Amino acid sequence: MHTHTDTFIHAPVLSSVFLKGPAGSRTVVCDMAGLLCGTKRKKQVSDLHEEGKNAINAPLLPSGVDLLPEDMLLEENAERSMLDPTSREDPKFKDLQKVLIDWINNELEEDRIIVKDLEEDLYDGQVLQKLYEKLSGRKLNVAEVTQSEIGQKQKLQTVLEAVNEQLRPQGWTIEWGVDSIHSKNLVAIVFLLVALAMHFMAPIRIPEHVSVQVVVVKKREGILQTSHVTKELTTTTEMMLGRFERDAFDTLLDHAPDKLNVVKTSLITFVNKHLNKLNLEVTELESQFADGVYLVLLMGLLEDYFVPLYNFYLTPESFEQKVHNVAFAFELMQDGGLKKPKARPEDVVNLNLKSTLRVLYNLFTNYKSSE
Repeated sequence: MHTHTDTFIHAPVLSSVFLKGPAGSRTVVCDMAGLLCGTKRKKQVSDLHEEGKNAINAPLLPSGVDLLPEDMLLEENAERSMLDPTSREDPKFKDLQKVLIDWINNELEEDRIIVKDLEEDLYDGQVLQKLYEKLSGRKLNVAEVTQSEIGQKQKLQTVLEAVNEQLRPQGWTIEWGVDSIHSKNLVAIVFLLVALAMHFMAPIRIPEHVSVQVVVVKKREGILQTSHVTKELTTTTEMMLGRFERDAFDTLLDHAPDKLNVVKTSLITFVNKHLNKLNLEVTELESQFADGVYLVLLMGLLEDYFVPLYNFYLTPESFEQKVHNVAFAFELMQDGGLKKPKARPEDVVNLNLKSTLRVLYNLFTNYKSSE
């Protein structure tokens, strides 16, 4: 024998649903099986209405994307964007973030700043200020510590104005702003960091061809509409560096590749004239300068000093050790009065011929008369 409980029971074959009442009596709750009535029925209708409203307001919203309260409060024709959850988990995008975090931490090591999360650690402008000042060698007139939202945005405004002033003439599309950075828009933050890394020739290997999907929410006639947009965060190193002013080597490789061997021969003759003093000889420009050893030794010969062996790796094995050598050679060049090379150390290490030619040609034009 079954005992009745005070819970609702679906009974599709019955015309009525009963609940146990006082003194064992039965009370008819609904005449239609499977339906609730009273407050439960009102709640069901309310929920259904809300679900229908959401379906109308966000007809294209992909699964896994949650609209925030501020999305519902958008003004007419205003829009917000958010990173698609699937892109957030993309291995290449995660790798790009790790490279950028490691770079920032290396640059700001002396300031004892450790970044663990780009969204949480960069939105208030403090780290971005320190990073820009370190890269540019320029001190910004901002408050050191800002706790209020207004103060943080004022700092961001100052930092981004300085950044944009340097980057915009180089052809960078400004994909970031005070509001997007402060609202922890990861795509905007990564765009900004990639541009800074490329502009200041960071000695890092930025992953190429990294794209993400961004969900754009826009309000039109009171209705929220969503769409997907692909954002290309990185292309190739060559294309990103191509934003900088083209020089004779761009023209040479693009329009007169037949003359390339003549240039290479002239440069090989120049470097061997000096390296032969150490019984060293170069026959292939790209590979033999890629580890930075010959560049360091060549600078010592050109400037007539001995470079202590503890300053560089004589037999570098890792990518990092090779980058260290090339970066050190660049420092020696600047100490000798030369301009900072356009190439990045990692481009020379990665056997980028144009970058290596630029570095060697710069030496050739400054020291071609040296004995």
